[in-house]
Amino acid sequence: MSLLTVGTVAFDDIETPFGKAEMAIGGAATYISLAASYYTKNINLVSVIGDDFPEETLNDMRSRGINLDGLQVRKGEKSFFWAGKYHDNMNDRDTLDTQLNVLATFDPVLPDTYKTPEYLMLGNLTPDVQIRVIEQLEKRPKLIALDTMNFWMDNALGSLMKVIKMIDALIINDEEARQLSGEHSLVKAAAKIMEMGPKYLVIKKGEHGALLFHGDQIFFAPALPLAEVFDPTGAGDTFAGGFMGYMSQTDDLSFDNMKRGIIYGSAMASFCVEKFSIQRLLELDDIAITSRIKRFVNLVNFDAKL
Repeated sequence: MSLLTVGTVAFDDIETPFGKAEMAIGGAATYISLAASYYTKNINLVSVIGDDFPEETLNDMRSRGINLDGLQVRKGEKSFFWAGKYHDNMNDRDTLDTQLNVLATFDPVLPDTYKTPEYLMLGNLTPDVQIRVIEQLEKRPKLIALDTMNFWMDNALGSLMKVIKMIDALIINDEEARQLSGEHSLVKAAAKIMEMGPKYLVIKKGEHGALLFHGDQIFFAPALPLAEVFDPTGAGDTFAGGFMGYMSQTDDLSFDNMKRGIIYGSAMASFCVEKFSIQRLLELDDIAITSRIKRFVNLVNFDAKL
């Protein structure tokens, strides 16, 4: 099954208690596509970069089966740049710098071969860009998932509410779910958000796992306890990529299969945080992923006499 991914391809300056990484490769579409590539090879990417972006990284993405025909390259311009510093708890961070550069005038243009995807993952971007992508499709995908953030809730709520009505699954964190819904209880928040349009809601809770909601069904996936977390940047996007890559590979939209997708996404996110930037995502293999999935199964597997 084909997967269309939309988001940023960018540079990051990252500082954590474990060190620094300058001009590291980042961007939502980068993490999403690389994570998904371990489950499906039919991936089409839509984004924009300047001519400062390294060809070596683009070749790494192509080698993973990621089609870059929809990646715009602006000559003489700079790629999107973000700089941030994480607190000691590794959950909170301060944004030190944001340079939109090519992203400021980004108009996504889908090549004809991109217009009939079975699965669509809309990474965190302005809701208007996400809407323009959906409007260019020639048929509705089997599953449209969307990531967003509180910035768009504060500054583009009208457009965000419009695109939320157009999707099947919303992927946000617990703070964003509370803000969007006005409810502190995540169960109440989920019910209100699903009334806005999405049939499925994934609420990420960082080191505390993730929740999947559909109707009155709820599934909780824990995060894998890790001895060291070096860089949380991109973990949420990696989670989304693993989830959508698995869904595309299996082509099964049952709630039980979505639960498995949440575990596979969580496994990919657990790899992402082990090194800075995309380093860990470029060195995985099937053996490592299978072993990590087994650790998740063992983490939650138990017998109960009922």
